[in-house]
Amino acid sequence: MTSQRVSTQPISEEMLARFHELSPEHQQQVFDFVEFLAQRQASSTENDVTEREPKPSKRRVLGQHKGMGWIREDFNDPLPDEFWLGKEGKGISSL
Repeated sequence: MTSQRVSTQPISEEMLARFHELSPEHQQQVFDFVEFLAQRQASSTENDVTEREPKPSKRRVLGQHKGMGWIREDFNDPLPDEFWLGKEGKGISSL
């Protein structure tokens, strides 16, 4: 749905002329989209600036969360057939 530009007018004048041909509802949509693009460009510019700044490195502390989690002793045991086949033992094909 893209059209190639063949006009010799500056693009801003051509855009403004086409904008005035739109219904008020479509003009509002265009305005909203332009606002969206401006915000995205501003946040993109901010991200570019912050990415260039070196981030302070945080040292990891070994054992800092020791005892805060656990794994059951039967973690590696095979799962029962009921898990794979369902309670009736027919599997997925019974759906």
